[in-house]
Amino acid sequence: MSDDPMSDPICDSAHPSAPDPAQQLAQDCAASMWARDHAAQALGMRLHAVGPGCASLGMVVRPDMVNGHRICHGGLIFTLADTAFAYACNSSNANTVASACQIDFLAPARLGDELEAQAQERALSGRSGVYDVTVRLRGGGTVALFRGKSHRVQGAVIELPQSA
Repeated sequence: MSDDPMSDPICDSAHPSAPDPAQQLAQDCAASMWARDHAAQALGMRLHAVGPGCASLGMVVRPDMVNGHRICHGGLIFTLADTAFAYACNSSNANTVASACQIDFLAPARLGDELEAQAQERALSGRSGVYDVTVRLRGGGTVALFRGKSHRVQGAVIELPQSA
């Protein structure tokens, strides 16, 4: 985990003014989602950063994540990418779910590798969005490219105080 759990070059470069309301909302949404995200926690994922339309998560490949080829199971790489996608597309406090996802596996991840998934909003129109996620080995090459399409549904991630 980085020194600042909510700081990441992908999110910082897209939104350089750190203490703005949109950044705070993204962090509050992520904290609320994380408290309920038992799947990500069980897989040992760590939320590195979140910002408006972006998120970065990490995960170390454990022995129970390695398949019969002695590489990380593709479904777990997909899960890491999908989780980064979820935090990015819910960062504006509108409940958002995946409507479609695609992943291209480019290289294997092995036992002990630390994976980093960086999600970035590419397009948002009405209730639909498109997000790209790159999964890399920490300090190394690209493992997978993921594209997720989102759909906003009713409700909010967190309850906001009513203004008077």
